[in-house]
Amino acid sequence: MKITRLLFVTKFEELGYDAVQSLLSLTKADLNHIVFLNVIERERFAMSRVGYRKDEEIRLREAANIRFIDWSENLFEQGLEVGVYIVVGSLVPEVIKAAQKEEADLIVIGRSHKGVLEHLYTGSDVTELLRRAETPVLVYKHLSETVISIEQPFERPLLAMDWSPASMKAVAYLKQLKDVVQEISVVHVVSEKDLKGTSAMSVQKTRKQARKKLEEISAIFATEGIEAREHVYIGEPAEEIEKAARECQSTMIVMGSSAKTAWVERWLGSIPQTIAEKSMHPSLLIPPEKQ
Repeated sequence: MKITRLLFVTKFEELGYDAVQSLLSLTKADLNHIVFLNVIERERFAMSRVGYRKDEEIRLREAANIRFIDWSENLFEQGLEVGVYIVVGSLVPEVIKAAQKEEADLIVIGRSHKGVLEHLYTGSDVTELLRRAETPVLVYKHLSETVISIEQPFERPLLAMDWSPASMKAVAYLKQLKDVVQEISVVHVVSEKDLKGTSAMSVQKTRKQARKKLEEISAIFATEGIEAREHVYIGEPAEEIEKAARECQSTMIVMGSSAKTAWVERWLGSIPQTIAEKSMHPSLLIPPEKQ
């Protein structure tokens, strides 16, 4: 489960070369090939009143090509292999197609900027990608969106554990990054509705049980020489995970992604979806194994 091939999806205004540079620490964990993907969405140049605008498509392709040539030259000098896709189509299907063709170990994409109603009725590109991708997805936040330093996003990840198969898969994923990761904050959030009883003794019993399970995860990382610290929070999971990331000065949030159906995810939401869309931290979502 090493990261040797990375698919970097960009519309340029969301993610630039500064984000690429911040990911180059992954070369210590075998990264040797970066593939750039720019999807020109058809509505950008196909207008109902004037028809298909081939000239606009050509302009957008050339603008993307010029940018990628500059990026590629810099990466070639650092010994990396580079691939480029500039395609016309729908974002998510093109990302899935490129990830499969290139056998990518990680997809990097920017946060969606759709409005509230668009999210409600059509979902977001990120949500759709998380639901469909078999490859881990890093939802990167533009440097202007956050006050935290993300020059090295893999340096101090926070791993949110819910004991699902996907979160255990996230443990295995992070183990492969021992030459990149400095310290992992291993966090479990106990929902208030899941607390057994209301007495202080029962609350402490629940906390100790969660802490013991977290210590077992930390021991797994210790065998790889990765320092890990355990933290138990109580409250609404998405809010508490974000709070924990701030308090632990984490550079990224890592968690298993949801296996909920599209309908449930759209109307009831999911914790990974909320973190990916709203957190100020880069969010690495690890999909469950496909059945």
